[in-house]
Amino acid sequence: MLRRTSFRMIAGLALAAGATTAARAGGPGYRISLAQLEGALAERFPLRYPVSGLFDLTIDTPRLRLLPELNRLGSELLLQAAGPALQRSYRGDVDLDFALRYEAADRTIRAQHLRVNAVHMDGLNREGQLLLQRAAADMARQSLAEVVLHRLRPGDLALADAMGLQPGAITVTPAGLAVDFVNKPAS
Repeated sequence: MLRRTSFRMIAGLALAAGATTAARAGGPGYRISLAQLEGALAERFPLRYPVSGLFDLTIDTPRLRLLPELNRLGSELLLQAAGPALQRSYRGDVDLDFALRYEAADRTIRAQHLRVNAVHMDGLNREGQLLLQRAAADMARQSLAEVVLHRLRPGDLALADAMGLQPGAITVTPAGLAVDFVNKPAS
């Protein structure tokens, strides 16, 4: 009994020492910087989407922005559309934002509840603009809906797991993401 109590005390001190910024923010947790998020995304882009054999949309690596007042992340996706139906290449962008969730099955933080705020394509007539806006909005929803933004390693959760904690709420802060640790439900 004394050994178990000592282990929990030592684990608790180690977790608290390893998460001092988290402790100042209100409890033990895990922090992820904007640079870490963008680095993980850069590995998966550029992406190409064919649109009904008419043209291809290419998305470059998204630029993220922190929206702590909304507890969401924002992103600007730079697009290029080219193909037989367009007769030349067009550039544009999609502005969107999304919420976050933790997926325990694979220890990932994922985008969810994506909102497309605006789509711009330079130099297109009205019909082309509408077609590309629809395709770009659909493609943005597909490419970022449930996209993995960060994967926690087993070591990142080892102490928390030993203490009976698991990732809980994800908060967008001016410095990045704060993942709170909460008690695991009794099984």
